[in-house]
Amino acid sequence: MEQQAQEFDKQPCLEGARVCLRPLDRADFGALYAVASDQQLWAQHPASDRYQEPVFRKLFDESIASGGALVVIDKATGRIIGSSRYNVPEPGARRAEIGWSFLARAFWGGAYNAEVKALMLRHAFRFVDAVYFRVGESNARSRRAMEKIGGRLSERTEAITLPSGVPALHVIYEISKEDFFSPASPLLK
Repeated sequence: MEQQAQEFDKQPCLEGARVCLRPLDRADFGALYAVASDQQLWAQHPASDRYQEPVFRKLFDESIASGGALVVIDKATGRIIGSSRYNVPEPGARRAEIGWSFLARAFWGGAYNAEVKALMLRHAFRFVDAVYFRVGESNARSRRAMEKIGGRLSERTEAITLPSGVPALHVIYEISKEDFFSPASPLLK
C-alpha cells in the first residue's frame, strides 16, 4: 500500500528517551485523574475547572471515544504523567491535530513536552503534511510551549464553546512536515 493511502494510526505506541506513549485505556482513569486533579495544572486553560472529577471524567470519556488518545508514561518511574491525543477530522486529509495535552507540573518547562510532541509529530508526519494545535488565546504557558517546539502562529482563530457553555477564543499553531524535518527544527536538536 502506498504511504499516501495509509490510514492515520491514531493510537500508536511511541517511545523516547524519557517517555512512552500508549493508547489510553478506561483502566487509566485513576492514575490520569491523580495528575489532572491539580488545580494549578488548569489555571491558564480556558476550561479551568478540569481539576474537578465530574468535569475531568467528561474529558476522559471524550478522549476514550475519540479513538486517538494516548497516555504519557515517565520511563524512569513507570507512572502516568499526562495525556495527549490526535484528531484527524477528515479521513485521507493531509492535516491532523494534536491537542488535549497536559503533563504533571513536575514535568513542565523541561524536555518532557518537547519529547512527547516530537514523538507524536514524527508519527503524524508518516501520514500527513501538516499538524495544527488549538490553544486558548489567553493560555500564555501553552502558547510559549508551542513557540519552543517550533509552532507557527497562524492567522486563524476559532471560538470553541466549552462544556460550561462559555465560548473561548483559540489561536491556531501549525508545524509543517518540512519545518519539522528541517535542520533548524528545535525538536530535532
